[in-house]
Amino acid sequence: MRSWISPRRIPSISDETSEVVILKAICVIPARFASVRLPGKPLIDICGKPLIQRVYEQAARARKLDGVIVATDDPRIKETVDGFGGRAVMSPPSLPTGSDRVARVLEDLGLDHDVIMNLQGDEPLIDPGDLDRLIESFEEAPGIQMASLMAPLHEREDVENPNMVKVVIDQDGFALYFSRQPIPYWRRKQDADWAQRPANYWLHLGAYAFSRQTLQRYACWTRGTLELSESLEQLRAVEHGVRIKMVTTSHPWPGVNTPEDVERVRAAYQAKEKKA
Repeated sequence: MRSWISPRRIPSISDETSEVVILKAICVIPARFASVRLPGKPLIDICGKPLIQRVYEQAARARKLDGVIVATDDPRIKETVDGFGGRAVMSPPSLPTGSDRVARVLEDLGLDHDVIMNLQGDEPLIDPGDLDRLIESFEEAPGIQMASLMAPLHEREDVENPNMVKVVIDQDGFALYFSRQPIPYWRRKQDADWAQRPANYWLHLGAYAFSRQTLQRYACWTRGTLELSESLEQLRAVEHGVRIKMVTTSHPWPGVNTPEDVERVRAAYQAKEKKA
């Protein structure tokens, strides 16, 4: 099926200018109420504040973002965001992914920002400095189409956890593929100690920065077999030839995907409060 965008000329790759001057960047946090594993996830309490507020407040601390907007399909989430003084807009529940929801906000609000960030609404411990570094990647490499974050994975159980998305990169630091399965596959894992593995494993973290033109194109593309198979929205960009620059961070914050993750994040906040 095609995405929601009305028929019009799809911007071409040649629309990207050879030199990009970053004037403004904005963060949009897509937040759906429905969740197979955690219904109502954005409103789950994290040590006295709803999850969506925790994510919003972290994003608002980034220096290079011009603003933060929550894009939701549920009035309860909008009411919550309005209640803590944030900005939220409604978008249709039929949109298939968070990036499609962010693209709809770009269209509906007529945003003219150079970079639009999709920060997943279940990342309450994201480092604001890492968001700044994503924006800086556009400044350092004019013409970049898309950027995201990755962190090293050290534990074998994390590498084998399908809730922790892995990424493999080329020699220039651009993503080759994303998967819920361990990639690269370690053929001799039964014959060698884990510490002797030949390749590093990288965790993909839930923040995508798009150039405005790339996000517009993304919303016009059909969802491909890779995206549908892995249920990973970034694979739509990969299938259409978008090069995703991966920015390394040493802060692999825990996202919230399962009830166990909720308890882990709560424990992390409690530990932070004790240190404060």
